[in-house]
Amino acid sequence: MPILTTTIGAYPKPSYVNLPDWFSAERTNDYDFQSLNKIDPEELQALEAVLDKATHEVVQDQVEAGIDIPTDGEVRRESYIHYHCRQLNGYNPAKLTERVMRSGSWIAPVPTFDGPISAKAPFLPSDFAVAQAATDRPIKVTIPGPLTISDSTANAYYPDDKAWCADMAAALNAEVLALVDAGCKYIQIDEPVFARYPERALDYGMENLARCFVNVPDSVTKVMHMCCGYPDVLDNEDYAKADRSVYFDLVKGIEDAGIDAISIEDAHRHNDLRLLEKIEKATVILGVVAIARSRVEPVEEIQSRLQQALNHIDKGRLMAAPDCGLGMLPREIAIAKMRNLSAAAHAL
Repeated sequence: MPILTTTIGAYPKPSYVNLPDWFSAERTNDYDFQSLNKIDPEELQALEAVLDKATHEVVQDQVEAGIDIPTDGEVRRESYIHYHCRQLNGYNPAKLTERVMRSGSWIAPVPTFDGPISAKAPFLPSDFAVAQAATDRPIKVTIPGPLTISDSTANAYYPDDKAWCADMAAALNAEVLALVDAGCKYIQIDEPVFARYPERALDYGMENLARCFVNVPDSVTKVMHMCCGYPDVLDNEDYAKADRSVYFDLVKGIEDAGIDAISIEDAHRHNDLRLLEKIEKATVILGVVAIARSRVEPVEEIQSRLQQALNHIDKGRLMAAPDCGLGMLPREIAIAKMRNLSAAAHAL
């Protein structure tokens, strides 16, 4: 069997999608978190058809590039985190609180949770159905994790972050179980903030990660993604990413939380691959193409890194992917990177 490939989540939106996009917006105080709430119902209905078309196109791009487990590209999401938060009771997008986020990487007024959190009616099953209709390959659905949501929103209700994130995880679990009922076989919780705040991850992040997947059957692959952060613009080499050495402190706890596949970045900065030896049972989804560099990695370069990884992990527990979502890249570069990624992995 070849090494399988997957994408992590975001993909460049087609040009005809008239929707705010976090990846093309400057991360400044004028970012409009309420933009979708201002679209009238008729506009929103028309937009749904456009987003269905765009989702189909994005899935087909991935399939034609050789990706075995594509995502919907998060085409419907103007902001990965706030798209989901709008479907939670207790979330108030009109109440903005200034926050310092990602260990000081940027500052912005963000929406606030000012009441008890619970899930509204399920919404990701319909997103999944649209994407799955575009291919016979299994679609992976991505969901922001509790700790990561808490770093991009504000708490004005709960006594502490631990209680806040616990209720958030329970609400996310309701959406996860709705996806299971819809037939989704790959569900990914994204917790890049684990790498920023490893002490919080160890204190209460792991238990909430496990809480997101309560009652999920063994037939579903439970995936967790933890990268070290996006830059503000493409090809910014000076961006302060999280310390990759924290992977050594966290991967065992993530595996023990019942996670079947752990996604980590390795292309932007190589890890000490002895890290893979700390993961005893879970599959490792290794990032082998960079998502914040426009340079397209040659097949031979990707293949060499995968071969090095195989010195530390069984082939059956290794998958290949980009470091994170491809949303910052122009479509042509994203496709070129995916093609080379798939060619390298499948040749092994």
